Amino acid sequence: MNTTGVRLVLRVGCGLLAVSLPMGVALEALHGFKLAQWLDSPMRRELWRLAHAHGSMLGMLCLLFVALAPHHVADERARVRAGRELALGSVLMPLGFFAGGVLNFEGDPSLGIALVPIGAVLIVSALVRVLRAG
Repeated sequence: MNTTGVRLVLRVGCGLLAVSLPMGVALEALHGFKLAQWLDSPMRRELWRLAHAHGSMLGMLCLLFVALAPHHVADERARVRAGRELALGSVLMPLGFFAGGVLNFEGDPSLGIALVPIGAVLIVSALVRVLRAG
């Protein structure tokens, strides 16, 4: 993979971990201090937990891609394209979960949740591209 592609996916992976892991600690602190804004909204709690979990998992997936793709995916164009799709999808999915929990209404997430399926499609597309090119 060209240096730009590696750098992008590496930065996204490290960035996601740098944000998502402390977010988990912050969510635990919100629960520990029994803040009403946190405890009174089961939807917000669930969506922000999903943002934390997906951000952490997708950050690790990006780092795994950086480590393995250059050695196992021969087609450089497919590798670069898959890396870009993976990077964008990995940002959009946890961002959508987090945004869905901001200003959400009683039983419904906010409009930000629409980013989740877009991110999911990009991630699946990246994985299929790697499968086909590998």
